[in-house]
Amino acid sequence: MKKAGKLVSFVFISVWLMACSKESSLTEVPATDNIDTTSGAVKYSGSFMSAPGERATGTALILLKNGIYSIALKNMNVSGGPDLRVYLSKQIQPIDFFDLGKLKSTNGDQVYQLANNIDFTTYKYALIFCKQFNKLFGSAELK
Repeated sequence: MKKAGKLVSFVFISVWLMACSKESSLTEVPATDNIDTTSGAVKYSGSFMSAPGERATGTALILLKNGIYSIALKNMNVSGGPDLRVYLSKQIQPIDFFDLGKLKSTNGDQVYQLANNIDFTTYKYALIFCKQFNKLFGSAELK
């Protein structure tokens, strides 16, 4: 009987850990936001690193154009999930962060406007995070 209980626990935990990556409410159609680096300045940038068991590639850019900051996710490609969000965080885990909204697509170019009062020397990580299952998909350190 103990073996059956352990097996049920193992199956439940495995399904829970994989659930965020298997259920996707995002479109597979690439996002096509215009990332204009010619008329603005790239202040910080970093390449995405995948979290264990997930895929996240692309580049995060902090842009300044006409006094307005934005974060651009260029050539983004991430595993699908049901509640993927874009965070700007002080750490690789979202403990102290700004929620920039839902990820627009699992791939393509995407731009999110930022508040102008963000201190980029402390908020230096762009994260792709599944809020529903509290799971990191990828991070980029902005330097």
